[in-house]
Amino acid sequence: MPGPPAAAPADQPVDAPVDRARGWDTWGEAWADDEGHDVDWDDGPRGRGFWRSAALGVGELLVTAGMVLLLFVVYEVYVTDFLTGQKQDELSTELREQWANEPAPERGSITQVEIGDAFGVLRIPRLGEDYTRVVLEGTEEKQLAQGPGHYVDSAMPGEEGNVALAGHRVGKGSPFLELDAMQAGDPIVVETRDSWFVYRVLGDDDPSGIPGMQIVSPTTVSVVSPTPNAAATAAPTGAYLTLTTCHPRYSARQRLIIHARLDGGAISKAEFPDGPDALFER
Repeated sequence: MPGPPAAAPADQPVDAPVDRARGWDTWGEAWADDEGHDVDWDDGPRGRGFWRSAALGVGELLVTAGMVLLLFVVYEVYVTDFLTGQKQDELSTELREQWANEPAPERGSITQVEIGDAFGVLRIPRLGEDYTRVVLEGTEEKQLAQGPGHYVDSAMPGEEGNVALAGHRVGKGSPFLELDAMQAGDPIVVETRDSWFVYRVLGDDDPSGIPGMQIVSPTTVSVVSPTPNAAATAAPTGAYLTLTTCHPRYSARQRLIIHARLDGGAISKAEFPDGPDALFER
C-alpha cells in the first residue's frame, strides 16, 4: 500500500503544484497534471502567481514614482518660494544700503549695471498692496531664481524704449503667478535710487495697436523689442515696460505678456519718499 506523498522540501512553497511522477517541482518549469500531461506554467497556478507578483511590482514602482514626483512638485513650488523669499529680503536690504551710501546720480537716470546686480524694485498693486520684488540684471536661471530679471540691452526705467522684465510663473518666488489678473490702466511701478517710474497697462483700443495682454509662443521675441511687437532694429516710439512669464501655469508651452506705457516722467523720491498716492490709483 503506497505511503503518503513526500513532504515538500524546506525551501519549497507549501502550495507548489505536485508532479506525481517526479515529486515536488520548482516554480517556473512545466508541471504535470493528474493524468501526466505537461501543462504550461502560464496556464496554471504558478502563472497567476507570476502575474500577481509582476502587478505588485509595477504598482510599487508607480507609487514610488508618484511619491518622487510629489516631492519634486513640493520642492519646486513651496521650498523654492521660501528660499527665494529669503533671498529677496537679503537683496532688498543690500540694495537699500547701497542706495544710502552711494552718491546720488543725475535725477531720473540710472547707471548701467552688471549681470546679476540688483538695480530696482518692482511694485504691482494689482498683485497685492505689499507686492514688491527686487529686479536683477539678466534673465538666465541664476538671476530668475532670485527674482524678476531685466533683459540685457533693453531700456532702463524711464528711458525711451522697452523696459523688458522676465519672471517665473510658478516656483522660485512665483513673482508673476497672477499676472493674468492685470487690467488696462493698472499701474506698474519701478523704484530706483532716487525716483519712481509709473507705467500703466495698455488697453486693447490703445492707438499704438500694442495690446495690454497677449499670449505668444516662446519664439516670439518681438514682444521685447524697443517698440513691442515691432522689429528689433526699429527706433522706439515711446517708453514702454513689458513683463513676460510662462503660460499656462505649470507649463512653458507659451508666454504671457503684459505691456505698459510710462505715465509721465520720473517722480522724485525726495518729494514722495513712500510713493505718491497717485502711484497706486487705478
